[in-house]
Formats: sequence, structure tokens, C-alpha cells
Amino acid sequence: MPRDGRVVRRRLEEAALELFAERGYERTTTAEIAARAGVTERTYFRHFPDKREVLFAGEQELRDVTVEALAAVPADVEPLPALRQAFHRVVPLLERNRALAELRAPIIQAAPALREREYAKAAALVDLVGSILEQRGATAYTALLAARVGMDALRVALRGWFADGGDLDAAVDEAFDRLRTLAGELPSRDAARGSPDG
Repeated sequence: MPRDGRVVRRRLEEAALELFAERGYERTTTAEIAARAGVTERTYFRHFPDKREVLFAGEQELRDVTVEALAAVPADVEPLPALRQAFHRVVPLLERNRALAELRAPIIQAAPALREREYAKAAALVDLVGSILEQRGATAYTALLAARVGMDALRVALRGWFADGGDLDAAVDEAFDRLRTLAGELPSRDAARGSPDG
């Protein structure tokens, strides 16, 4: 039986994804996941509080790496450029976990409870990024807006990368370039409201 906690967690995650793909999420038990991973069900619950959480095993690492990546960006870099730089530092983790991410996506989409959990975790990550941007000097409003828009740009980049492969760094750059183009298309406040004389 493996003793390293990280190895055990990875084996449990892989076993769960395999079984969910084979049998469906609802028809798979934690005992079956543990058996497939070569550990006891008690060991499973030492690593994950419930059956759903095994699907989100990489979330804490993503949070940690994102925080570290933002901390590495110079403090004078504005929020969106800071996120763009930080996401490039997160790319190796995303690339390393691509196979598991591709397996888990259809499983989560097929179960409303899992989608709800994923949305909650994504929202928590946006809030975390927003709080870090605020600590870096952005106003609360700007920090939250940049965090939401920036994380959505990363999500779009990931979707394209999953669909056609290629270079994730390039996909991140393309998403932020398109974001800049779209923002440039916005009219000024007065133009958007219409001329008071019109």
C-alpha cells in the first residue's frame, strides 16, 4: 500500500475518474474507488470528506499555485496584466493535469450537484484572486472586476485548448488579446448613453 499522501490522493483521483467514466457517478461507491486504488475505504475518507470531493482534488493545488504566481508578479503591474503573467506561471500545472481534467469535465457536466460544487469552487477562486489584487493596491471594485474577467479569459483559453490542443501559453495570450480588443470597442460613457442633445 502506498504511504506517500500525495501518491495515495492521486491514485484515488484516478481510480474515481475511471470508475465514474465506466459506471457513472451515481453508481460508483467510495468503497469501489478505494478498492480500485488499492487502499481501504477508511483511507479514502482520510483524504476526501465525501464522494464528490475526489473530483476536485486538484483545486487546492491550483489555488496555491495561483497565489504563488501572483505573488511573483511585480507589485507595480496593473491587475489584468498581472493576471496574464500569473496565468503563464500556472500553465505547467494545467498541462500536467490535462488528462485528468478531460476525464472529469463530462462527469461533472452530467451531474447537477457536481456542477453546483464546481461553480462554488470557481467563485471562491475568483474571490481569492480579487482579494489578492486588492492587497496589491487595486480598489475593491477594480480587483473584483479584474478577477472575474481575468478568470473567465483563462477559462475560455482552457476550453479552446481542450478542444484543439496546441500551446496553452498561446491560448492564454490570445484570450487576453481578444479581451483587450473587446474592451477597446466599448464607446465612452457619454456615447453609450447617447448625446443629451440627441
